[in-house]
Amino acid sequence: MQLKKPSHPSRGVPTAISCLATLLREPVVRSSFVKADGVKLLIPLISPASSLQSIQLLYETCLCVWLLSYYEPAIEYLATSRTLPRLIEVVKSSTKEKVVRVIVLTFRNLLAKGTFGAQMVDLGLPQIVQSLKAQAWSDEDLLEALNQLEEGLRDNIKKLSSFDKYKQEVLLGHLDWSPMHKDPIFWRENINNFEENDFQILRVLITILDTSSDPRALAVACFDLSQFIQHHPAGRIIVTDLKAKERAMKLMNHENAEVTKNALLCIQRLFLGAKYASFLQA
Repeated sequence: MQLKKPSHPSRGVPTAISCLATLLREPVVRSSFVKADGVKLLIPLISPASSLQSIQLLYETCLCVWLLSYYEPAIEYLATSRTLPRLIEVVKSSTKEKVVRVIVLTFRNLLAKGTFGAQMVDLGLPQIVQSLKAQAWSDEDLLEALNQLEEGLRDNIKKLSSFDKYKQEVLLGHLDWSPMHKDPIFWRENINNFEENDFQILRVLITILDTSSDPRALAVACFDLSQFIQHHPAGRIIVTDLKAKERAMKLMNHENAEVTKNALLCIQRLFLGAKYASFLQA
C-alpha cells in the first residue's frame, strides 16, 4: 500500500522497501506480494543513484528483487518486464560494492531460467562482467559470483546458433571478420532470418554505416549488405528501400581502403544485381 500511495512524500517508499527487504525472506510473503501485483511497483525504483539515501533505497530494492529471484511465479513476472535492462543499467554505472554484489547474485540466479541467458547476452552482459572483473572489489562472494556468471554466459553463447551469434555481433556494434561473414553456407541457410522484426538486423547494419567511427565495423557492414543483396531474392529492392545506397556511396570516399573496397562492392551489387554477383567476390 505504501508503494502505491505513500503516506509520507519522502519517507513512505524507503520505509516500505526497507521492511519488504526483510519480509521477503519468508516464502509466504513472496507469494502474497506477487499475488498483490507488487513486483511491478519495484521496477521503477531500479535506476542509477547518487545520493546516500537514494543508493540505500536502490540497494534495498535490488535486495527485494534478489529474494524474489528464488521464487518461480515472481521470475515469470521479472522475465516479461523491464527488470533485466534496468539492473544492467545500474550495474554498469554503480561503484557501490553492495549494490553490484546483490545485482550480480540476482543475475546468477536468473541465468538458467527461461530466456534470461539469451537476453543477458543480447544486452551485452558478457562485456560488462569483463569490466566488473577488472575492478578492485574486496568482497569474495562478489568475485566468485562474477566468475560463475562469466562461465554461465560463456555456456549460453556456445549454445547460440550461428545466426544468434551474428545477431549479437550486429546488435552490439562489434563487427569483425569472424568466419560466418564470408561463409556462403551461412548466408544461404540464414537469409530468411534477416526478415525477422521487419528486417531489424538489416536496419541496424545500415545505422552502423551512419554512426560508426570504426573502419572495421563499416567495412564489415558494407560487405554484409552486399551479401544480403546477393542472396535474398528481393535483396536489391529491400536495401534500396531502406536508403542504404546513399550511405554506402558516402563511404566510397572513406580514408580507409578496406571501407572503400567494401562500399564499392555494395554499390556494384545494388546496381548490377545478382546476375553479375559471381564476378564481384571480394
